Amino acid sequence: MSAIATRVESERLIVPPRRRSSRGPLVFVGLGLSLVALMVVSAGSGQLPIPPAEVLGAVSRAWNAGVSSLGLGALAAPEGATMGHVNAEATLWLIRAPRLLMAVLVGAALAAAGVVMQGVFRNPLAEPGVIGISSGAAVGASASIVFGLTFLGPLTLPALAFVGGLLAIAVVYAAARADGRTEVVTLVLTGIAVNAVGGAAIALFTYLGSTQQREQIVFWQLGSLNGTRWDDLAIVAPLTAVGVAACVLMAADLDLLALGERQAEHLGVRVERLRVAAIVVIALLTCAAVAFCGIIGFVGLVVPHLMRMVLGPGHRLLLPASALGGAVLLLAADLVARTAVPGSELPIGMLTALIGGPFFFWLLRRTRRRSGGWG
Repeated sequence: MSAIATRVESERLIVPPRRRSSRGPLVFVGLGLSLVALMVVSAGSGQLPIPPAEVLGAVSRAWNAGVSSLGLGALAAPEGATMGHVNAEATLWLIRAPRLLMAVLVGAALAAAGVVMQGVFRNPLAEPGVIGISSGAAVGASASIVFGLTFLGPLTLPALAFVGGLLAIAVVYAAARADGRTEVVTLVLTGIAVNAVGGAAIALFTYLGSTQQREQIVFWQLGSLNGTRWDDLAIVAPLTAVGVAACVLMAADLDLLALGERQAEHLGVRVERLRVAAIVVIALLTCAAVAFCGIIGFVGLVVPHLMRMVLGPGHRLLLPASALGGAVLLLAADLVARTAVPGSELPIGMLTALIGGPFFFWLLRRTRRRSGGWG
């Protein structure tokens, strides 16, 4: 049998056609409808309630205005009624809309990064924070807060967080390289060490900072979408789009890698090149997410496992479904964070940890009961 035929046959074994054809459309439709419904509800929830009809009307007017600006005004629907409260439209477009879109982008980025990490490391416990990216970003952000750095204006903190995450992954990757190959175990262990050093550096900055700076560092570590601006989205959106698209392009090779490194190489997969590309994409997605929103954990662990239980291990469906699922999960968590306590806002990273922690324990018990563990 030729290598191409063997590759096709292997992909069929990894992705059962019946499961893919029967459950896939239902899952994507369900996730899409959930995302739209959550966006409408979230856009109208807060200290200034906005009815769903007014939210949809505002979106329709914005769409019509965009169509008209393209010279297609004849196709635009008649303009609807204005919103009931004088500040409702400004609140919707200047405060809530960028925040909701950021939740969608960050959730999709973290979930897609989690799928690729679990696939390329062949470890179901892999998560973007494991290899030190989040800790490096937190060190950069803490340094910006304590030293009062403002050389890039409002973008100084996210820029330093982004650089910190990239430096952390560079250190981890350099330490894991040996004889032209990347040792996965060394990569994970080095990531744990970088997390420990990063935690110590954050503790030092917290000790050196003032009371206000300490509160800012702690709040940033817990994650928040508060204060998101359209300018922030202009940076995160293209990075997320490129990263998720790159993840989808890796789907076939990740399926074959699940058979083992030797088998994958026999079927034409350049394992080392795939691993390097995956690390770069994971770093890009995680840094883009963490830089503006702080550390948000467990999204990259919980969502891929949930989607895998429903759709199976095939990455062609798993990657886009996980991106949608991550967007839904973070959007729901942000809605709870804004509305659970009147007049206050909960850290979104705390909520995802409250969801992810029990799920992680359940996952461990389920795997031990079914197959005796991951040993």
